[in-house]
Amino acid sequence: MINNLLRKVVGSKNDREVKRMQKNVHSINILEAEFEGLTDGELQGKTAELRQRLNDGETLDNLLPVAFAIVREASKRVMGMRHFDVQMVGGMTLHRGRIAEMKTGEGKTLVATLAVYLNALPGKGVHVVTVNDYLARRDAEWMRPLYEFLGLSVGVIFAGQTGEEKRHAYKCDITYGTNNEFGFDYLRDNMAFSLEDKVQRGLHYAIVDEVDSILIDEARTPLIISGAVDENTNLYNVVNKLAQKLEKGEVSEDDDVPASGDFVLDEKQKQVELTEQGHNRVEELMQAEGLLKEGESLYAAQNLNLLQHMHSALRARHLYQIDVDYIVSEGQVVIVDEHTGRTMPGRRWSEGLHQAVEAKEGVTVQRESQTLASTTFQNYFRLYEKLSGMTGTADTEAFEFRQIYGLDVIVIPTNRELARKDLNDLVYLSAEEKYEAIIKDVRTETEAGRPVLVGTASIETSEYLARLMRDAGLAFNVLNAKQHQSEAEIIAQAGRPGAITIATNMAGRGTDIMLGGNWEAEAAKLSNPTQAQIDALKAEWEKRHDDVLKAGGLHVIGSERHESRRIDNQLRGRAGRQGDPGSTRFFLSLEDSLMRLFGSDRVKRLMQALGLERGEAIEHKMVSNAVERAQKKVEGRNFDIRKQLLEYDDVANDQRRVIYEQRNEVLASDDISEAIVGIREEVMEDTISDFVPPQSLAEQWDLPGLEAHLKTEFNLDAPVVQWAAEDERLSEEKLRERLQTMHREAYAAKVDAAGAALIRRFEKQVMLQVLDTRWKEHLQSMDHLRRGIHLRGYAQKNPKQEYKRESFELFQHLLTNIKADVTRILSHVQVRQPEEVDALEQKRREELAREKAAAASRHDDVSAGENVSDAEGAVAGDAENVRPVRREGPKVGRNDPCLCGSGKKYKQCCGKLS
Repeated sequence: MINNLLRKVVGSKNDREVKRMQKNVHSINILEAEFEGLTDGELQGKTAELRQRLNDGETLDNLLPVAFAIVREASKRVMGMRHFDVQMVGGMTLHRGRIAEMKTGEGKTLVATLAVYLNALPGKGVHVVTVNDYLARRDAEWMRPLYEFLGLSVGVIFAGQTGEEKRHAYKCDITYGTNNEFGFDYLRDNMAFSLEDKVQRGLHYAIVDEVDSILIDEARTPLIISGAVDENTNLYNVVNKLAQKLEKGEVSEDDDVPASGDFVLDEKQKQVELTEQGHNRVEELMQAEGLLKEGESLYAAQNLNLLQHMHSALRARHLYQIDVDYIVSEGQVVIVDEHTGRTMPGRRWSEGLHQAVEAKEGVTVQRESQTLASTTFQNYFRLYEKLSGMTGTADTEAFEFRQIYGLDVIVIPTNRELARKDLNDLVYLSAEEKYEAIIKDVRTETEAGRPVLVGTASIETSEYLARLMRDAGLAFNVLNAKQHQSEAEIIAQAGRPGAITIATNMAGRGTDIMLGGNWEAEAAKLSNPTQAQIDALKAEWEKRHDDVLKAGGLHVIGSERHESRRIDNQLRGRAGRQGDPGSTRFFLSLEDSLMRLFGSDRVKRLMQALGLERGEAIEHKMVSNAVERAQKKVEGRNFDIRKQLLEYDDVANDQRRVIYEQRNEVLASDDISEAIVGIREEVMEDTISDFVPPQSLAEQWDLPGLEAHLKTEFNLDAPVVQWAAEDERLSEEKLRERLQTMHREAYAAKVDAAGAALIRRFEKQVMLQVLDTRWKEHLQSMDHLRRGIHLRGYAQKNPKQEYKRESFELFQHLLTNIKADVTRILSHVQVRQPEEVDALEQKRREELAREKAAAASRHDDVSAGENVSDAEGAVAGDAENVRPVRREGPKVGRNDPCLCGSGKKYKQCCGKLS
């Protein structure tokens, strides 16, 4: 009560913010008369003036009044549209990195031009994000004359463009595109072969149109680029046969005698090392098989993957046993957990090991679909230096916008007072009665000359209503995902007198329904229309417009309540644009999913007590309250799912940023020798520590093992056993120093032999190849971890904490492997000619091209009520092919006892985490 009193006296926070911005509007209005007197050339010259002032140290906030006044005057001259004062407030809201909630028809597209122009002045690029390609192209072409008049360039990005076309679009001052395309371009840029292949030039400022749809509705949707791990699965079978011909050897106790056989096993670490004899044997076998050319080395730059295949095949044959490490079930190799003895369906070993085991067991070698790059919209959009958005419905989700994105929602006042009537819901006992009432209401309103829009929650419902209307003899248009090509045309004429349009709730978003229809759309159909024809179209439209206004404006019918109040408000917002009259009403039944699932018992009892007959409805505030409570429950659950997805992805996001930063540094540099020196010395230190523990006694040193390892991993002939024999006082510090020196000298000799310039190029290519290969394997490991992490809840462990801990361990392992791989390859590889480096570069370029060609850019939609880790993938933009999420365990109700055995209800225990 006290809060309400205070709000009346001092106004709400929103009112105070709007009032503060309106003071700036006064300054802009004063400049209007001055700018009206400028010539076109003088007005256009203002852009260069503002850029100069910016270079001289002024801030964008200082330039705001002048910039907004320039855009308003330019818009009057070029577009014939003047920004209202409330639109100026909307523009300031966007510039300050907030969300502007503006009712339908208040001119959001025109509002965006203010913030876009101001923030494009620094020349860093402004991204305008829309929900579909149609709106991106429409808005870009619509506003292009205004921006170009002011000296700004405009580009549009869409799927199917070449890299050059995309680069050109991103180099423009203003770039329009969909959220999907911006996100996928970011991921593809971080898979680029070189800096020149990248298309984006930084994430400076974005305005997200329909921000609630993109940042809320699609926030459960990870962006994933995936592709096949290996094109040639038969290679595993071939290498498996070759591995059978190799003989296992033993490490000799006599340090002067090399290991016998073709390979030796390290059963403790589950690793394999080829002997010198083994290398030669493998090269002979592979040459005979045609995998290696005559005289080619297994360690030649282009053949390193064959060595990896052979290592995997030997590990599979000699270190992984059936019914111990894995079982074969229904033609698939299933891993057995070494700690619990339980099978782990869906889990796969990385580094080609799983395929090697499949080849060994003679089952089908699966070509895995592997994640090559991924992010979420939440984490992508948080990369922008400044982010803002606009929509007609954001206030109900203000808490989520603030908590997840740090964005405040400002409700912008309407230019004219809202004249729409929102009528109470009508609730019927059955769906059949509800649909009969909708048909009756449609007929009544259209006979009065009003256009009617019927909103449905699904394509199925829209097509069912269409059949009923057809049977009732009513003429109508249907707008859903199946008719999206004709969307603009249907919406353009949906405001004609007596027009009936059936639309799914989200269809036609971003396009206003103009009362009387759209005369410009009619004119666009005419080829070379005369002025007389245009005047006739305008006159006809004015008459239709007046007729619709007199009849009461657009009537909107909701065929059921959506899970989210926001979607219902979007449907309501179709009527009553710019102070026009209009009305809305929702028709519900007790058979609707929302009413059925969320406590309609009280409503049902009330309806039965009233003894309602067929066709009669109840219209009561209690019903509306029950519906609102149900919607809040669903909204809360969906928010928890989105928040959980973000918490999981935040872990991966930190890792992603580290790797992408490292990769970009390597791409940007022509000489990474300093980093390579650091990596080589660190790996050498770690290797020595494995065999000569720090601050240990000489008796604890494993010098034979160190000597053999140095030969295998570093290609280094270091007689450490002999050193120790010759110098009894050989200290650990001196040993480390001698080995590091020898290591440096051996590499320096290789650099001298091949030439520094050649080795610098090769170092860069090896670093990028290892980084990309290991990162893809790491993403796969993270996927596997994520899929099974929810099971930790059964062991009374917190899945989120376990995920954080284990993913950190995986990341540490990744960094260690990258350094070890780079060191091993650079130590062994023989680079003699520039052509060998060119071959490696060409191979990497071809691999990336193959990956991009085979990659499916997709969303993985996380379905409400299912654990995030169980989400299945669907190709982006293909709503018809979305696969249902399959539950792997028994269904657990939110009020059922938790399966982990805590004694608590599921919703208060593990249910909190899913």
